[in-house]
Amino acid sequence: MTLRPLALGLASAAFVAAMASAPGASAAGSAASDEPWPPGNCPQGNFCVWPNWATIPDPAPTEPSVVTNQDWTGKAPALTYYNYTSRNADLGYLYTLPDGSQQPNTFCVPAHQGNIFYLPVEVTKVTFRDSAC
Repeated sequence: MTLRPLALGLASAAFVAAMASAPGASAAGSAASDEPWPPGNCPQGNFCVWPNWATIPDPAPTEPSVVTNQDWTGKAPALTYYNYTSRNADLGYLYTLPDGSQQPNTFCVPAHQGNIFYLPVEVTKVTFRDSAC
C-alpha cells in the first residue's frame, strides 16, 4: 500500500521537473508566428519586393524586383514583400483598376515583417522611418 503513493509521488515529481526544464509551447509558437512570411532570398538589412508569390507562375522567378536598404523610388511589379531591416518602412504602390485608372496607396511595414498582395501591383516607393507604424 505504501508503494503506490510513493510511485505516484515520484511520477508527479518527474513530470514537474520535466515541465520546468522544457520550453513552453507558447514561447515556441510565438517565435514562429512573428514571421509568417519569411525573408526568403532577401539579404539581411534590406527591404525586398518580389514580382511573384512562392510558386506562381510556375516556375516562379526567384529574384526580387526591388532590393534596397535606403529610400527608393521607381516602379517595380510586386506580389510579395519583406522588410528585413531593423527600421519600419512606408511602402507605396499603385493598383490598376479594371477601367485602367490607377489607385495609389501607402502603408507601413514593420521591421522584420512581410506579406503578400492579393492582386498584382506596382511598388513605387520605400521610405524608411524612425517612428512606429
